[in-house]
Amino acid sequence: MPEAVARLDTARALRHAPHNAEAEAALLGALLVNNDVYQRISALVEEPHFYLEPHRKIFRSIAGLIGKGKTATAISVKTDFRPDEMIGDVPIATYLLRLHADAATTINAVDYARMVRDLAVRRDLIGIGDAISDTAYDAPLTSEPREQIEAAERKLFSLAETGRSDQGFVAFQTANELALQMANAARQRAGHLSGIATGLTLLDRRLGGLQNSDLVVLAGRPGMGKTALATNVGFNIARNWRGEPGANGQMETKDGGIVGFFSLEMSCEQLAMRIISEQSGVPSYKIRQGTLTDAEFDRVWNAAEAINQIPFWIDQTGGLSIGQVAARARRLKRQRGLDLLIIDYIQLLQGNSKRGDNRVQEVTEITTGLKALAKDLNVPIIALSQLSRQVESRDDKKPQLSDLRESGSIEQDADVVLFVFREEYYLQQREPKPGTEEHNVWQMSMDKVHGRAEVIVGKNRHGPVGSIKLQFQSDVTRFADLVEDDHMPERMD
Repeated sequence: MPEAVARLDTARALRHAPHNAEAEAALLGALLVNNDVYQRISALVEEPHFYLEPHRKIFRSIAGLIGKGKTATAISVKTDFRPDEMIGDVPIATYLLRLHADAATTINAVDYARMVRDLAVRRDLIGIGDAISDTAYDAPLTSEPREQIEAAERKLFSLAETGRSDQGFVAFQTANELALQMANAARQRAGHLSGIATGLTLLDRRLGGLQNSDLVVLAGRPGMGKTALATNVGFNIARNWRGEPGANGQMETKDGGIVGFFSLEMSCEQLAMRIISEQSGVPSYKIRQGTLTDAEFDRVWNAAEAINQIPFWIDQTGGLSIGQVAARARRLKRQRGLDLLIIDYIQLLQGNSKRGDNRVQEVTEITTGLKALAKDLNVPIIALSQLSRQVESRDDKKPQLSDLRESGSIEQDADVVLFVFREEYYLQQREPKPGTEEHNVWQMSMDKVHGRAEVIVGKNRHGPVGSIKLQFQSDVTRFADLVEDDHMPERMD
């Protein structure tokens, strides 16, 4: 066995990293012949993509001259080298003139750029593979393989998304073009929103939809309906998904979105039952108890059939760490696509590092990781959160930012903080004795708040905060836009 390993190591040592010196030279020659080629290939290839060090230096010089508004020629590029500098056994001046002379045409420049970039990606893959192998060999016997797997997946996802492991600085011109693309997409998208429509009109107006790379924290006390609201929003987005083939042949989302749901508390069938109940209008307790009429069963069956193909993916694994969530989310985006990630809920996640009893530091690690993941995936993340019990000790039960449980980092890392509040939930617990005057007053108050909920925007990086009133149908766990009585159409007698 040791001899076989030694032979394998020797074979690896004799292999050369994949590269194409001719393609690199042809691309550099095309740039020297016509500097306008740089605008066509600058988004495809960068200096580190060149394998040969002299070619990297020549490309750096050409890019630098063009960036300063100067003309890059064999003569002007030569000034960035020492007069006696050689490339192999050829003087630099001769080599540059040869590159210019050999570039008969610039038509294939983009193809050469893609070839140079793709070979660089292959070299990066080899580097990642070597790093994985070295880490596996050198790691202490007590270390957990899970951490190594997550690190490897993180590097591979980054490479798959960007073509290289580090984007570096982005020119403001590029950022400006992306902003204009976002504005144009908003004009074409249903609802004319810059983000993904939640299906709740007033909430969309307040937030402009769910914005890519945002961490949205949805918080509330037990019984307020935060899971129901997250499920409603996720389903609305998945139901409205519409995709079209992009320039690269892959499907691109044009409206709605592909949704990933980490259900750390509920099973996937419980979550599905909620959605079926909400869509069919049949209370979930009747579905669970099997007390459906034939008509209700038909409604349930038809609703299940109608939503069977929506792009809504559920992971019901409990006790996940933030690293495992990140790895699984990256895998989902790579394999199926991903436009929105929902996590139910923060307090059920674990940190990657073992911090003992310091839960505050662990939650800080989790929220920081979720924000980084939102930017990494370039999708909005809705993370549900519990609120502290101090809400129950106040006369005014409406939640505040200070009620976020266990860590101020939740407020700090979140781009948007939403609170779900239903006054009906608290009022019905204080029912006086029937038949008394107090009960009559209580009943009048109940009638005013029955079936109503509030989503309080406690923090919003993109706009104003405030309260949004919604309708809530508890038997089917459905949130919807609220139609006030004075906005109802007139009745025809």
